[in-house]
Amino acid sequence: MTTHKLKIALPKGSLEEATCNLFRRAGFRISVSSRSYIPSIDDPEIEVVLFRPQEMSRYVEKGIVDCGLTGHDWIVENDSDVVELCELQYSKRTSNPVRWVLCVHESSPFRSVKDLQGKKVVTELVGVTKRYLKKNKVAAEVEFSWGATEAKPPRLADAIVEATETGSSLRANKLKIIDTVITSIPKFIANRQSVGDPWKKHKMDNLVMLLEGAMRAQEKVGLKMNIEKKNLEKLLVVLPAMKKPTIANLTDENWLGVETIIDESVVRELIPQLKEAGASGIIEYPLNKCIP
Repeated sequence: MTTHKLKIALPKGSLEEATCNLFRRAGFRISVSSRSYIPSIDDPEIEVVLFRPQEMSRYVEKGIVDCGLTGHDWIVENDSDVVELCELQYSKRTSNPVRWVLCVHESSPFRSVKDLQGKKVVTELVGVTKRYLKKNKVAAEVEFSWGATEAKPPRLADAIVEATETGSSLRANKLKIIDTVITSIPKFIANRQSVGDPWKKHKMDNLVMLLEGAMRAQEKVGLKMNIEKKNLEKLLVVLPAMKKPTIANLTDENWLGVETIIDESVVRELIPQLKEAGASGIIEYPLNKCIP
């Protein structure tokens, strides 16, 4: 039985499924019970707990857990003194960062933050919003919102600061964005004392490598193909690669096997070009991790 344990907190709520999927692609199986805040993981050196993202950075700072995944927004909101190990560009719906935006009702006369002097702003991100208003020299009332924030303008608030990825919910509630307050992406953070522990630091560094590799692989695919030697140069002209493609001899001395990793976004245009260059037996396959 291992004597070492790394305590890691994962976000409970909207990011929970996306985070578990990221860890799965990184090579870890996490099982979450709907009634439990303590998931199981297939690594005896890791102990997992679920915390709300809003409070995660405070628990990491206090050493209740060694490390955790939470948004940059909540780290700033809590003014937490933690070590940021890496950024992980993923979210619950898209790969877009979350933006906390200042919004007003579409019928509102307000056009900028300056128009909110003496008005009421409601938000869940109270501390960040207060600092934002102070920076813009605007004295406005900031009230904590317990939910349904988009429905509050114009009757219950003059403006809101709310998180959005696509803006669809804001448009559905007839809100218009007048400024971006803060942009946030998930970060892997650690307790300062834990980073000073050689075993824990090594374990966290390995986690970072695997998680970043899983993130990197999301936008890439592998390609395999065969090509006659006489057509190799023509193929290499159109074939992109992270570095250089792998080229191997086949049992037929006139043919070669070629393998590479490319951005998924270019595959549909690239495969017809490869075919025209003489490639055959083209196989596209997904990747779990991509470690440079």
